[in-house]
Amino acid sequence: MKKLIVNADDFGRQPLINQAVAEAVDKKGLLSASLMAGEPYFAEAVEIAKKRPQLGVGVHLTLVDGKPVLPAAEIPTLAVNDGCFLPDHGAFVKHYVQGKIAYEDIERELAAQLDKVLQAGITPTHVDSHQHMHMLPGIFPLALKLAAERGIKRVRISRGIYGNPFTPWPGIGDLVGKFGLETLSWLDRRQAKAQGFACPDNFVGQVAGGAVSADFMKELAENFTDGSVEVMLHPGLENVPLIKATGWQHDYEAEFHAVCDADVQEKLSRKGILLSNFGDL
Repeated sequence: MKKLIVNADDFGRQPLINQAVAEAVDKKGLLSASLMAGEPYFAEAVEIAKKRPQLGVGVHLTLVDGKPVLPAAEIPTLAVNDGCFLPDHGAFVKHYVQGKIAYEDIERELAAQLDKVLQAGITPTHVDSHQHMHMLPGIFPLALKLAAERGIKRVRISRGIYGNPFTPWPGIGDLVGKFGLETLSWLDRRQAKAQGFACPDNFVGQVAGGAVSADFMKELAENFTDGSVEVMLHPGLENVPLIKATGWQHDYEAEFHAVCDADVQEKLSRKGILLSNFGDL
């Protein structure tokens, strides 16, 4: 069977992201999203999800570029940026390998994020993370443990790139990042499988910028083999305010339109590809 999981990351971060998820579900463009528990539009995202039971909602575990669920005083080595997390994965990894981030702070904050989603009445289909931080050594087994304790047994593995919509590579830094992520993912997949977690067979995404296009989605449909593929997206309705709000030069609109494109959806259907979410694994 051919299963395609189109997953919208950063659900709950901005109204224009939340609205894009809602419209994409209504237009049968996606059935999966990952919810950020600490972001200001979390409640709005929960309301959108509850009105759309076909939408599988995961927890987008967040340790960088966002706001914690717990008070800063309870996680002092994480909330070091005026009560917020470090700005990006590079800063986090540097602090992490230098031993400046307490494991106990990570555990408390991730547990609080998972519990906030559950307490909101959402039954999560999976866990993944903002900027792939759950893939790091030491953090991945913790993410699995916390998820399993709450009955969540599906996880994103950011490897096995199934085609590349982001050619050419923007630079050597992205090549290094991709190689590191692929290596971690190979190890993490083995660990997840050993603990009874399900994950997609392949993953479409990258460690930095670029947007999935309608042409790429058509190419993916043409070359799709049996099994499951996750396409990671960051859809939004308006680029300018979203870029300003997030500080990320990303084409949110292009990804929204790509998955809602009628020709894309027709080709997926003709190729026998079933739009799915992590709960279908």
